[in-house]
Amino acid sequence: MIQKMRDNPRDWRLASLEAIAKRLDIQVRKSGGSHAVFMHEDSNIVVTIPSTRPIKSIYICQFLALIDDIGA
Repeated sequence: MIQKMRDNPRDWRLASLEAIAKRLDIQVRKSGGSHAVFMHEDSNIVVTIPSTRPIKSIYICQFLALIDDIGA
């Protein structure tokens, strides 16, 4: 799924990112607002993604940067 995301960073849903995050031990914080925050203890990168659908490609690129930073 990560490779599909790299190939086409458009039109992803928050549920897909949350599933990937769970597999990679990336923490997801939802404070009841309209955003989700992704972070990992081995990275200084924090990615805030709005819950709107579809998610814009810039946010997917930031999420992929977090994945790359933790070496996954």
